[in-house]
Amino acid sequence: MARTLVTGGAGFIGSQLTEQLLERGDEVVVVDDFSSGRREWVADDATLVERDLTDPGALEGVLTADIDRVFHLAASKAVDTETPHEQFRRNTQLTATVLQAMHDAGVSELAYTSSSTVYGEAPRPTPEDHSPLEPISMYGASKLADEGLLSTYAYSHDMTVWNVRFANIVGPRLRGAVIPDFIDKLRADPTTLTILGDGRQQKSYMHVSDCIDALLTVVESTNEPMNTFNLGTQTTTSVTQIAGIVSDELGLEPAYEYTGGDRGWVGDVPKMRLAIDNLCDLGWEPTLESDQAVRRATAELITELEHQPPVA
Repeated sequence: MARTLVTGGAGFIGSQLTEQLLERGDEVVVVDDFSSGRREWVADDATLVERDLTDPGALEGVLTADIDRVFHLAASKAVDTETPHEQFRRNTQLTATVLQAMHDAGVSELAYTSSSTVYGEAPRPTPEDHSPLEPISMYGASKLADEGLLSTYAYSHDMTVWNVRFANIVGPRLRGAVIPDFIDKLRADPTTLTILGDGRQQKSYMHVSDCIDALLTVVESTNEPMNTFNLGTQTTTSVTQIAGIVSDELGLEPAYEYTGGDRGWVGDVPKMRLAIDNLCDLGWEPTLESDQAVRRATAELITELEHQPPVA
């Protein structure tokens, strides 16, 4: 039995990862500031600690030598067009706090959730060794900076790091993303759906259950100082296709209105598909391809959002 710490463990992916770790017998400490996560999403069997990881001393007395491994999922994900540098500052400080606390406690194993956004607008499918890495969003820039910190600790401070770059992850508890946004819009107005951009944005969507299973497979199967893997599906889904799936699951036939342009917001990568050959070489493949993941997540969220208000 391992003792594991999960930052961001009250969030969309972190809370469901926590449940999986508990099911396999781990003791789990969850650290979250509830800026986007929810207390009710944290399993009763987990130890919950409320801390703001932008405080360099936030993990004193929490991340101790009896922790075997850290899963670092805490991050500021919301697009901030007013003070984008603040998102960069927060995310890099979160990771610096975790790494320093691990170093001080002598904890050497860290799984980190990076993002496809570190690649920017790269050729598709994009392999892990693609270069140069040229993110076009502040979020992507912060993730790439974090990867630099991770590499330094891996090679200079004897840590083992699993750096996983996520495609778009969907499923229960997802908030602030295209599927729950379309559900909310269509419940407010079943006749018309406004779609950001031209609807042709085409990306890989992975169900959260597959994502967590793939993450744990990477952690259990590799042990280099720095282990970098893409996590995604081998197919993509367009925003207009997502609109069609959500409308179909709600039993609606709305008219679509597009805001125009080839991307939904500043820093949006309009087309993304990650190469997952390295993941498949471990003997792992997704159970759901992109369209299937979107449809399953839509059905789950329609049921969930009937009973739960969206996160503010």
